[in-house]
Amino acid sequence: MFGDLFEEDFSFISNNHCGKGKKSKPRDSEPPAPRDFTNLSGIKNQGGTCYLNSLLQTLLFTPEFREALFSLGPEELGTLDDSSKKTDTKVRIIPLQLQRLFAQLLLLDQQAASTTDLTESFGWNSNEVQITIGQHDVQELNRILFSALETSLVGTSGHDLINRLYHGIVVNQIVCKECKNISERQEDFLDLTVAVKGIAGLEEALWNMYVEEEYFEDENLYRCGACDKLVEASKSAKLRKLPPFLTISLLRFNFDFEKCERYKETSCYTFPIQINLKPFCEQTERDDSEYMYELFSVIIHKGGCYGGHYHVYIRDVDGLGNWQLQEEEDRLIEDKALRDTENAKEVENPLAVLKGILSEEESKQIPVDQLGQKLLEKKGVSWNKKYRKQYGALRKYLQNHPQIFQFSPDENKVGLKEKHKLPFKADSQGQDLQSPPQKNDVQWNSEKNPMRLRDSSSGCHWFDLNDSKVQPIKEKDIEKQFQGKESAYMLFYRKSQLKRPPEAQGNPRYQIPEHLLNEMNAANTELQKRRAECDSANHGIDLHLHLSSCYKFHNGALHPSLAWKESVVDLTIDRRKTLGDLRLSVFQMLESWEGDMILSIAKPLPAGLHLYQILDGDELTLDGIGLADGADVFVWNGKEVGGTKVMTGPDHEPVVVNVLRLAEYNEGGKGQHFTESQHVFSCSTKLGDLHRALAPSGGIILKNGSGPDKEAKNWQVFLEEDMKETVKSVGLMDGCSVLILDSHDQSFVNASSGNLTAFTYDISWLQVKNFCRTEDEEKHVKITATIETVMSDIKMKAIQELQLEEELANDSCLRPVSGNGKLLSPVPEDYTVKEAELKMGSLLGLCHGKAPTSTQLFLYFIVGSDRNSSPEMEIVVEETASVKECLNLMLEKSGLSGDNWHLRRIDWCYEAGEALSQENATLKELNVCRGDTLVITEGKLPPKGFLKIPIWWFKSSNHMKHGQNAQDQVNGMTCKMDALQVSPAGEYIHTDMDLCYAGSIEIAGEASLEDLKMQAMTLPRCQEQIVPLPSFLRAWTVDSKRPGKLLRNNKQQLNDYKLGARAEICIEPLQKEEYLGPHELLLRVQMGIPGERNYCDSTDLVWDISKECTTWALRHRVASHYCLPVDKIEIAKYFPEKFEWLPISSWTQQISKRKRKKKQESLQSAPYHLKDGDIIGVKNLLLDDTKDFSTVRDDIGKEKQRQLALEKKKSRQTGRLQDHVFSEEKLNIKHRKPEVALSINVGVFR
Repeated sequence: MFGDLFEEDFSFISNNHCGKGKKSKPRDSEPPAPRDFTNLSGIKNQGGTCYLNSLLQTLLFTPEFREALFSLGPEELGTLDDSSKKTDTKVRIIPLQLQRLFAQLLLLDQQAASTTDLTESFGWNSNEVQITIGQHDVQELNRILFSALETSLVGTSGHDLINRLYHGIVVNQIVCKECKNISERQEDFLDLTVAVKGIAGLEEALWNMYVEEEYFEDENLYRCGACDKLVEASKSAKLRKLPPFLTISLLRFNFDFEKCERYKETSCYTFPIQINLKPFCEQTERDDSEYMYELFSVIIHKGGCYGGHYHVYIRDVDGLGNWQLQEEEDRLIEDKALRDTENAKEVENPLAVLKGILSEEESKQIPVDQLGQKLLEKKGVSWNKKYRKQYGALRKYLQNHPQIFQFSPDENKVGLKEKHKLPFKADSQGQDLQSPPQKNDVQWNSEKNPMRLRDSSSGCHWFDLNDSKVQPIKEKDIEKQFQGKESAYMLFYRKSQLKRPPEAQGNPRYQIPEHLLNEMNAANTELQKRRAECDSANHGIDLHLHLSSCYKFHNGALHPSLAWKESVVDLTIDRRKTLGDLRLSVFQMLESWEGDMILSIAKPLPAGLHLYQILDGDELTLDGIGLADGADVFVWNGKEVGGTKVMTGPDHEPVVVNVLRLAEYNEGGKGQHFTESQHVFSCSTKLGDLHRALAPSGGIILKNGSGPDKEAKNWQVFLEEDMKETVKSVGLMDGCSVLILDSHDQSFVNASSGNLTAFTYDISWLQVKNFCRTEDEEKHVKITATIETVMSDIKMKAIQELQLEEELANDSCLRPVSGNGKLLSPVPEDYTVKEAELKMGSLLGLCHGKAPTSTQLFLYFIVGSDRNSSPEMEIVVEETASVKECLNLMLEKSGLSGDNWHLRRIDWCYEAGEALSQENATLKELNVCRGDTLVITEGKLPPKGFLKIPIWWFKSSNHMKHGQNAQDQVNGMTCKMDALQVSPAGEYIHTDMDLCYAGSIEIAGEASLEDLKMQAMTLPRCQEQIVPLPSFLRAWTVDSKRPGKLLRNNKQQLNDYKLGARAEICIEPLQKEEYLGPHELLLRVQMGIPGERNYCDSTDLVWDISKECTTWALRHRVASHYCLPVDKIEIAKYFPEKFEWLPISSWTQQISKRKRKKKQESLQSAPYHLKDGDIIGVKNLLLDDTKDFSTVRDDIGKEKQRQLALEKKKSRQTGRLQDHVFSEEKLNIKHRKPEVALSINVGVFR
């Protein structure tokens, strides 16, 4: 009914559960968490089953329902074993699974129980649980679940369980005012539905339902069965029978018929903790206590009408839970932690450790960083790892104890104040770090729980059960659920007379059958076993033991002499054990070990295995010394490996350095500029020793200061004074590169400001390919070059490497080769690599022909704009040559003759673009560059100051002939589709306005519009028309093959119109002379044909807008044109590109808030943008009262547009489908699922 109302959104849950340390395990493999301090169990959410969980918890905490269900034994219900064996025995699976779930919630020591078995007994599989269930509400489920239970319990002693606890009767009565006859009708109910909208609370709603009377009078009379006539009467309803448990459903969700959407009532709706139902009952003679009910459950909905979440407030009638508020819980935890701190010797105080370290120092103060290092060496674990979480940063901790620690003036060093210096050497191990493991091997028993805390209020306590989470609340918290998006949705009351036996108080085992008690005891035992195993697995760490007998030391690091599997022994141990336990375990594994055994932390580095600190302090825990899962431990004698002394610690880490040297032309692969080798040095190696090892014959060493990218520009030379530094101090790390330049390579290094700066980025290669040979197999060579190398030198080196004749140097050139293999324009030989804008590694072609000089231009040219039909040709011209000279050279080379040609540039889409109109200008002056492509175009350019304008003859054809009726239009729809064309820009063009090409004219820019019209009249096409004078012609610009801007004032010069080089003009013949002023607007008006979706022929309407351009003025002008009253016409502007009509009507004038002046409306602004040539449709309301201006032609155009839009949409969807692999993280749009009826499958037991 309510769509996705009960579907939950879990988008806030992160999918990334990976962390550092122990490898993550599947959640299903871990045992469920034990109950928290409340000793109450929640229910897992299967994905949208929060409302089911809330109802099940309510039924569980209804003791009478729970005990009645438990009273049904296997002899009546059957067993779950019978169900799994699929025998002929009828098994009532739903009550059995409900019994089992209730037993788990009461006795099983787990934080949350699962409803999977129960929902499967309903006939819901996992998909239906997440898809179907998620769309229904708890009120609907309450009725369906009760119905399923009634059906399942037919033929058992619990057949009347639901009726006995929840059944009530409402009686509706109509009393005749004349004969006093009473007509009544009884209605059974399991829950009462009450209205929320417009009502303050529950008591008011019940008053309206069961106290207020409805009267039949005046025109609304009642036909009395006794009187047999229409009479006045009163109608009322009363509660005839009250159930022990009263369920009330609040109608929070309504439908807004104006907005046609559902909404949730969030107004305040109160309900009492105790309620007296006596005023609403038919029988009121009994004692008031029999009408008193107490609230014990409130199911709450949080969210809106199409999505939300359920949880429930429940009163613990039997006192099964441990109730204590969070602040009290926090206080108890703090008290316990304080007691543990005072009593447990194993808890270490960092204050004593730091004081011990500082008291051992001979100097009064040491740097703070060194103090942290000494703490690491002494304890085997850093401050950040052990203390930072509890005490904060080390410096901050020291500053917070000024009475003990004293800082230097610059606060970089710290020491002890005199009175805190220790007269003895502190214990190096500090206090014992080992904490006893927490064991959970005691079977859970509610009797062993701590004493329950009670608040000041009397009665039972309340809990908030929110799926898996259970927390105590105060009774006054219920008031928060009176209103808002999170508010009460169902109320459950119980009779105040229902008393619980003393033995049920605090006893979750009360009335539970023996077989379920045994099952839960066995399940708790299994849980404790699994938790113990999981605890051991969670605290177990895997160590890799590296045996010294299987290793040898060479090249600065340890390397296995055998296979990896034979050199490493894996050991799993509990991280809570001590280092002594680890040493003992290693001794037991290595029975043949002789002599001392030293365990050192090892770390695999790029150079090999390196050893760090020795593990010391056998009483420390492995976790305390920072031994992590997957750590590498080296087992040796602490001195040497294979007879070689091994240096340990971070100061002797081996570093792998990439050593680069300039490669010769026959070294390295394609595009490589360096030869590369790797060398290993210790961090403590002096730079001078490294220099002697890498460059024994002299030279210089450069370090890449920009990181691992060896192509970076920032190479820095190691100076003489740097030779005393170590590898670590100069910042050389694994993967760093150094460049060795021999004495003959040092010419590439420039001295600047006393510092050496190397430009090795500019030292690279250019590849040269021989295109002079006719063989199929061309040869490549690589030439060393810098950005300052001259191209002629590169050519000579290439000729030598290619072993070509030296005479070829005078008749060859170098041409860059593009990615698609095209030879680009030759590079002038006096250019440097930088001036030629060549990238290092570029491919050059050695070709026949002289290279252009620096004053010459190499150009491509084609004839016509079609590159496919005309081959691309090449030419070299002087940059000082004029356009005319260049054109003649190109015509000569292409074999063309005549002077009816001109040159144009090629535009970005490889079409003929801007014309080179200044024939006497040089190519350099026109910014023609080397490698440009020019187009030889037919036609002679007009002289300077002249325009060459194409002229079109424009004649507006009739929009639709008057005699053609609408039916003919529909029948001819297929033919009319051809009347719509698509422009290159994708817009639709009407062909109802004919444009015929008449020819071109050349005219001076200083000529007037009248001169243009006169010259256009001389064209052959225009001579066919009878035009007496230029004033009988109207001139328009042509925009997108349609008339655009209207050109006024015949005496105005053409230059004033700013037509542009590519302007086109269309000429429209008129029946009479026309002299339009600057404030006169030319509109085309057409009257609609009554009864048809069509118009008469359009006529021109000249409208003077000098005074105003408003709707009112236009309506008056159109009305006077057609001799009609102003209020009897409707007008609209036509938008041909959209096939739409926009009615022109008066709109509310905008008034400024500050000046309170009316803002003048103008039809030339939005939304009409009225301009010359616009079509205005007119409706005569005296003959045609329809206000639809559209025509059949518009329908056809819109359909065409719709089809085109669909095609574009399909193509976009296809593209998105193809790119779907690359767009995994997309916005997850939530669609409402189709509504499906909720049902529970129940067997037949009659």
